[in-house]
Formats: sequence, C-alpha cells, structure tokens
Amino acid sequence: MNIWILGILVFLARVVDVSLGTLRTISIVQGRTKIAFFLAFIEISVWLLVLSAVLPKVVESPLLGVFYAFGFATGNVVGILVEKRLAMGYTNFRIITSKHVKEITNSLRSNGFAVTTFEGEGKDGKVTEIYVASERKNLSTLVKLVKEIEPDAFYIAEQAGYMSKIQRPTMVPTTGWRGIQKKK
Repeated sequence: MNIWILGILVFLARVVDVSLGTLRTISIVQGRTKIAFFLAFIEISVWLLVLSAVLPKVVESPLLGVFYAFGFATGNVVGILVEKRLAMGYTNFRIITSKHVKEITNSLRSNGFAVTTFEGEGKDGKVTEIYVASERKNLSTLVKLVKEIEPDAFYIAEQAGYMSKIQRPTMVPTTGWRGIQKKK
C-alpha cells in the first residue's frame, strides 16, 4: 500500500481513537460509567488496529510515525470540540449585578429556568447574585438572555458534578397522551 494512503488512514484512525479517549475521560470525570465503558471499548479497538499497522512499518517508513503523532494531536482538539458541542453535564450559572435584577430574573423565569437570588455586598455596595442550575447545553441561551438586558453583566459558569433534581426549561404544558401519563 502506498505510504501516503496508509499515513492518511493512520492519521484519521488516530483522530477517531484519541477523540473517543477525550470523550471517555470527560465521561469518567462526570461519573458517566456506561458511556465511558463503551467509549473505552471502541477506543482501544481502534488503537490496537492502528498500532498493529504502524509498529512493524515505522522503522522503514518514519513518516508513519509523523502521521501517528499528528493524528494524536488532532484527536485531542477534535475530542474537545465534540464535547463542547455535546455539552454533557450540568452547570451552575451565576450573575452578579446591582442593576436590572428584576428584568434578568423575570426573563430567565419566563424562559423556563429556575432562578434563585441572594443579596450580598461587593466592592461598590449592594449586589444580587442570580443563581441558575441547568444542563450545560442551555448555557449559551442563559448568556444570551442576560446579555440582552445587561450587555456588560458579570457572570460565572461552573461545571456541576451532580444535581438532585434538574429544572428543564419548558414553555409548553404537557398535553395529550404525555399529560395522561403525568397524572398517574
């Protein structure tokens, strides 16, 4: 097989297996054991396949080692980008402000988010912390809603490990056959 074709295949396979490894590691950190198990199985299967193709030939064609290394490096970046797109897990989102508190909380609540506020004191006087616990995939919506009201708002988003109950944003009441199931 042409060394360039094999090199490209090695590169692509490494991107796949390292991306899966990145997702697996993030799943482990978040306590998602079933997902981590299946990702690990696929990851190591691809890795063994690639390693068995490269190892015997790398001495005679060092270029394969370069493809292998570039595949590894690219796989890390691709894995992180895929995880950001999937946005697995939960987030604690806090806005600390002294202005537009009612507008922000009303906007967040009208969009289905559970909001809790705390009074506090900052370097310039009284402030309010607006707290929302949500699925991470809703983070961009939360930021957008806050920025529409207060463009220079100070906010913090932190990864949350576990939540006892998640309030999902919903605008439409459950009706039809789904509503019947809820009434049981």
